Amino acid sequence: MSQVLSELGKILEERKAADAEKSYVASLYRSGLNKILEKVGEEATETIIAAKDAKTNGNNEEVIYETADLWFHTLVMLSELGEGPEAVIAELERRFDLSGLEEKANRTKK
Repeated sequence: MSQVLSELGKILEERKAADAEKSYVASLYRSGLNKILEKVGEEATETIIAAKDAKTNGNNEEVIYETADLWFHTLVMLSELGEGPEAVIAELERRFDLSGLEEKANRTKK
């Protein structure tokens, strides 16, 4: 799984140098962080709606599709900020031996 995210991270970095007229990702980078954040927010909202619908109708197809869009745009955001998916994977791995309550308590101390 992390191999897919790593490969996508590499592609996103390559797209920074691509022609914005030919690459959706390059056009996002050229539009700047605020536009990327708008897309993350839009995709988060669509994911939430799809999850509510999936709970009602029992079909997860749309929520999976929207979650992929959300993850994608979040990776674009991270790339714009100079981070790759490996940073998030490392953070998730760090949390394996912590309870959720312990991890949350540690965050509020920072």
